[in-house]
Amino acid sequence: MANLKEIRSRISSISSTMKITSAMKMVSAAKLKKAQDRMTNIKPYSLGISTMIQNLLPSVNLSDIELVNNFCSENKVLIIPITSNRGLCGGFNANILKAARKYDQSKVEVFAIGKKSIEMFKRNKYNIVSNNTSVIEESSVSACKLISDKIINDFVAGKWSRVEVVYNKFKNTATQIIQTEQLLPIKIENNNISTKDYIFEPNKSTIINDLIPNKIHTHFFEAILNSIASEHGARMTAMHKATDNANELKQTLTLSYNRQRQAAITNEILEIVAGAEALNG
Repeated sequence: MANLKEIRSRISSISSTMKITSAMKMVSAAKLKKAQDRMTNIKPYSLGISTMIQNLLPSVNLSDIELVNNFCSENKVLIIPITSNRGLCGGFNANILKAARKYDQSKVEVFAIGKKSIEMFKRNKYNIVSNNTSVIEESSVSACKLISDKIINDFVAGKWSRVEVVYNKFKNTATQIIQTEQLLPIKIENNNISTKDYIFEPNKSTIINDLIPNKIHTHFFEAILNSIASEHGARMTAMHKATDNANELKQTLTLSYNRQRQAAITNEILEIVAGAEALNG
């Protein structure tokens, strides 16, 4: 059994840990609010551009639309796993690797986003063709556009037959949903097609070829924002549980400390009484 000094040291150490986990929870809560606002602000634009493209695609010749076609003769897939740069957020990062395991590793190339993504996929011997960590810290439209432009150019050059992004979609503070979405080629959905007759200048094909890259930039940027919000939500939840567990352990150790201290005091009193009686006898 540990002595009183060791228990006091452990209680002090746990108290320090509680301060850190509590502070991390508060920081994540503040960052989460900002991330949620950014994510909410981009949704109307993302939905609007997607609806416009899906309304136009069925009524044009698809051979004129570049990014709905496959330029690769092989069945090769690029996955873009989005993780965090830091840990201490529960299963947030590990779940991305689990989702990626459904692909045939021999036919997959990885564009890793986030330090944890690079570490995990390198450790599991995936073919990492490129990576980026700064976009997680500085999630601007221009930074995301540089990445998506490179992916579009390589896709058109015939490097991959399909490009998919894997990320945590934000639902609420305690829940993040693993989402796998196809970026390229663009899927055609025949649901809710608008029947309104518009006049297009210069023509539909030119307009769609200009709109689709913007949709891909927006889709990728939205995935980054969702992942950032999910990261802060996951870390907030993890730090809350860590603080509760540390507090419970501290209470257990304090109880043990008080019991041992009381037992030591009782033994000292018994020794004093025994000594006094021996002198009187």
